[in-house]
Amino acid sequence: MSALAQSARAVLMIRPHGFHPNPETAADNAFQKSVARDEISAVALAAEREFDRAVETLREAGVTVHVIDDTPTPEKPDAVFPNNWFSTHQDGRVVFYPMHSPARRRERRPEVVDALREHYRVSEVVDYSSGEKEGHFLEGTGSLVLDYLNRLAYASLSQRTHPEMVNRFSADFGFVPVKFQSATDDGRAVYHTNVLMCIGTKFVLAGFPLIRDATERERVHASLASSGREVIELSGGQITEYAGNALELDNGLENLLVLSARAMASLGKKQRAALAKHARLVPLELPTIELAGGSARCMLAAIHLPPRG
Repeated sequence: MSALAQSARAVLMIRPHGFHPNPETAADNAFQKSVARDEISAVALAAEREFDRAVETLREAGVTVHVIDDTPTPEKPDAVFPNNWFSTHQDGRVVFYPMHSPARRRERRPEVVDALREHYRVSEVVDYSSGEKEGHFLEGTGSLVLDYLNRLAYASLSQRTHPEMVNRFSADFGFVPVKFQSATDDGRAVYHTNVLMCIGTKFVLAGFPLIRDATERERVHASLASSGREVIELSGGQITEYAGNALELDNGLENLLVLSARAMASLGKKQRAALAKHARLVPLELPTIELAGGSARCMLAAIHLPPRG
């Protein structure tokens, strides 16, 4: 893998056990839906089926997928979204992040890193989870959308994305922070940056209308455009359909843009044509998993670690 690769060739995914929308995260996640108590068992089974089909689709597309099962106890309703509690980096470091929801803190599992060590070189685990004591949260590559090529860390600030933690990560990993505010139509801060922005090798998807302040919006647009990538603007409605919650991957032959089928259906012809110049679209059917307020990108912990020799 190039030292300056935007896309990973492998991902880690957590097969869910007892999936359901997490009541602890509903207050600030405008994308999340509620599920009746008597529907939870059926929802959990449907999520497992969707997960298995997603893994199969990714492997058929040539992506290396490492699957680890969620543990049945303690309950971790959002375990299918591992990108929030850890990230991996090309220098061999792994990061553990401070999580806003107490239920989500249980997702941090050192044995997941042990499993990665079987295939990759891990030089250090950087643990930011102590930020939880101060109420300073940073939820991984949900909070941070990273431009690896230009070393920029985009962060939409919210109660899950604290500015001091953005600065700390950026200083530790050699990124320049690009912080801004965004909000949904009901005035709530967008809970994660990666629902409104996706940075690929040669393109950017971004929901600029959700950056309400015109000056901030222009600043973020200028920063993204200066990278030389094609900037593809998404509407607020398309963000609601998870069109921004996508991830570019590399199968060794071509770049792939992984997104949900719902997200892909929301794209217009011109947007699809623009994306097709840079990546092959790989849609995943995730209607049940999307009830929890996350989509394809949230399920994929990209593995940027150097492989074992």
